[in-house]
Amino acid sequence: MSNSERLECPSGQTGAISRVLVVDDSNLQLRIVSAMLKRWGFEVDVATSGPEALQLCLRSPPDLVLSDWMMPGMTGLEFCRRFRALDRDGYGYFILLTSKSDKADVAQGLDAGADDFLTKPVNAHELRARIKAGERIVSMERQLTETNRQVSDALRELRDIHEAIENDLRQARTIQQSLVPERVRIFGSSRVSLLLQPCGHVGGDLVGMFSPGPDQLGLYSIDVSGHGITSAMVTARVAGYLSSTFPEQNVALDRQSDRPFALREPGDTARRLNQRFAADPGVEEYLTMAYVAADLSTGVMRLVQAGHSPPILLRRDGPVQFIGDGGLPIGLVDDVTYDQHSFRMQRGDLLLLYSDGFTEAVTKDGSMLGEDGLAQLLCDSAQAGKGPDLLSDMFWRLTTEMADPDRLGDDVSAALLEYDVLR
Repeated sequence: MSNSERLECPSGQTGAISRVLVVDDSNLQLRIVSAMLKRWGFEVDVATSGPEALQLCLRSPPDLVLSDWMMPGMTGLEFCRRFRALDRDGYGYFILLTSKSDKADVAQGLDAGADDFLTKPVNAHELRARIKAGERIVSMERQLTETNRQVSDALRELRDIHEAIENDLRQARTIQQSLVPERVRIFGSSRVSLLLQPCGHVGGDLVGMFSPGPDQLGLYSIDVSGHGITSAMVTARVAGYLSSTFPEQNVALDRQSDRPFALREPGDTARRLNQRFAADPGVEEYLTMAYVAADLSTGVMRLVQAGHSPPILLRRDGPVQFIGDGGLPIGLVDDVTYDQHSFRMQRGDLLLLYSDGFTEAVTKDGSMLGEDGLAQLLCDSAQAGKGPDLLSDMFWRLTTEMADPDRLGDDVSAALLEYDVLR
């Protein structure tokens, strides 16, 4: 072998292949092949049989195996199968040394797991070429393995992040549901029921009620712009502004001197809420609201409709009336005044405050439910149940009519006042 041949090292210690295992029952062949490999800078292990080679593979897995095909006991073909069955990190390139050239023999070797073949006696130039080819395969496999490891680590991290977000969202949903602690409450002979169904974990709808004294009721339905966590955070803030637990923080309640709290005019309540939002530059969202200040002793209702869907008044004798004429949303424009409407409820009348998740629900024919559809929904459900059962029936009928009953396009909420129905 010339000096130039000895200097042309295909890979050596810095390449993808550094450790080579040579397996042959001929000591002469072992010496010849291992000598060439060592000159090229490889670490070389030798074995004279398949079982001995397997033990070496277990102790120190090789990057490349050069194995004779014809060996007593365990053939190179069987050794190749056993080698492929080993549990190891990374790919090991396998070259069978053989005098066989028949296509059936080659197919048999490939089926056993061999990557390449080299005829005996071994030619140095051909061996170097086969090793270089093997090194490209091993290098690509290791790059792919590393890429897969990075992808797996990234997916694992994403799963952990997703699980943490899911846990946070579930907790956020629990907190948001706690903003509506009472879903049903009796006020003398009247009853209020509430429905809150976010389209996701959390939503931007809010319904609620509060009572500063006998026969006094504040009832509201609110829809914050947008969806998701940001909207939910705004609803939490608004719930504090209309708190039933801490009346001194409720902008809808007024207390002068030693007199008990009283309901402010709805228009004044909407104006105060608008001032709160305008004073906070960090809040870009706005909200629509339907708010009713009710005198349950007389049935007189005072309503402000700040850009919200018009409430439905269902009379005991059947007629349906939509109340209100719009108005600007809360937090959209500074220094807004709000008009209010007054009307009187009679015994057995129903008043429904609701979000546009009802009216804008897409039905099976591709159209939106709309106000007429919602009015019919209320009339049908009023025949089927009362109180919370009525609202549950409405929601069931809504999802039954929807094009995709398993996916709400928007939050769905409602506040129902059944006036003087319990006597």
